[in-house]
Amino acid sequence: MHRKTTDTTDAVDAYMAALDHPCKAEVEALRRIITGVDARIAEGVKWNAPSWRLDEYFATTHLRAKQGIGAILHLGAKTRAPERKPAIDDPDGLLEWLGPDRARVVFADMADLRRRQAAFEAVLRQWIRLL
Repeated sequence: MHRKTTDTTDAVDAYMAALDHPCKAEVEALRRIITGVDARIAEGVKWNAPSWRLDEYFATTHLRAKQGIGAILHLGAKTRAPERKPAIDDPDGLLEWLGPDRARVVFADMADLRRRQAAFEAVLRQWIRLL
C-alpha cells in the first residue's frame, strides 16, 4: 500500500519543527511513548496534528486543549457505531469517553505525563487490540 507523504515520520518531524505550542516537549514525549508501545505503530500528520496508526489511525494529538496536552483515541478514521464503549481496564481513570468509539486522555504537564506513563501505555496496548 502506498502511503501519502503526510503518513510518515518525516512529515511529523517537519510538523514538529514548525510547531509553536507551549506543550511542544510534551507532544514529543507522547510521540516516543505511543510509538514505543508496539513496533507496528507508525505516525503521520492527520487532522493537522501528529497521529498514530496501525492499518488505520487510532490516536491523534489533542493540541486544542485549553490546558495540558493529550490525545484522542479512536477506532479508525471512519466513525464506527458500537452499541457501547469497549471494555478497557483503566484503573487510573485516564479515559474521558467522548462516545462509544473514542476517548480523550489529557495530561496537565510533563510531570503528569511521566507519572501516568505506565497507565497510559497499558491503556494504549488494550486500545490497539480493538483495531
